[in-house]
Amino acid sequence: MNEYTLLIAVTNTATLLTGGAVALLAYRAFRRTGSRALRAVAIGFGFIVAGSVGGAIAHLFAGNVALGVTIQSACTAGGFAFLLYSLYAETEMTTTVTLQRSD
Repeated sequence: MNEYTLLIAVTNTATLLTGGAVALLAYRAFRRTGSRALRAVAIGFGFIVAGSVGGAIAHLFAGNVALGVTIQSACTAGGFAFLLYSLYAETEMTTTVTLQRSD
């Protein structure tokens, strides 16, 4: 391990927490609306977060920096591909109407 180990662990933890929160919120929005674009956003951020965690594990526990960078780069590229797809995915507009009874 080297002098950057703590920094790598902290930044990957921040990526896990913030990216995981975005992925979770996008997934909840997908479940609520059924939008394919939101599903792609959730998957894209999930890939990016998984790549960050996988790269950190390869670096910190396996001691292989090159493998960690490869895992992180591949998952980031896949995640951005899903995010790009989400910008072009057809969305169906749904309208929610809330009725209030006055007694």
